[in-house]
Amino acid sequence: MPRALIIAAHHTSNWDGVWGLIAKVAFGLDVRFFGKASLFWFPLGNLLCGLGGIPLDRARPGAAVENAVAAFRSRERFYFGMAPEGTRSRRDHWKSGFYRIALAAEVPLVLAFFDYENRRLGLGPTVELSGDPGKDLIPIKEFYAGNARGRHRDRESTIALPPDMLTDAAANSSS
Repeated sequence: MPRALIIAAHHTSNWDGVWGLIAKVAFGLDVRFFGKASLFWFPLGNLLCGLGGIPLDRARPGAAVENAVAAFRSRERFYFGMAPEGTRSRRDHWKSGFYRIALAAEVPLVLAFFDYENRRLGLGPTVELSGDPGKDLIPIKEFYAGNARGRHRDRESTIALPPDMLTDAAANSSS
């Protein structure tokens, strides 16, 4: 699999990034990732860029999807990692960027996890998206239900997409 979007859940702590980078280096993984732009100050910014980091301007969220898709399309071999929640705080649903990136770039999702309860992290199965968000979330929910516990369980977001995205998908499938 020469290209894939790796999503890691549940993102509830700053330690997730630290452990993710340690795993990336330890296993020699060539994975790029977004980090909030405020982290890219000297000298930390140089280190993060060297590790594959790309500063993300949160004021322009649509640009993140466009930039990630362009990166996939411009390379034959490319792996990109991200937290689908987009924040360490509890939300009623994940952000839709991961889903929109994978569909537009035509790449599978690789499910990665943080499991603080059992002191482990790792990679799980690959999920090929169909374009039906309700259907596509089923194996994702099933996997994370048994394999992922965030550092702060009270901050774990519900594995769902924004309601308007599900409504839009239903409307598009009936037309």
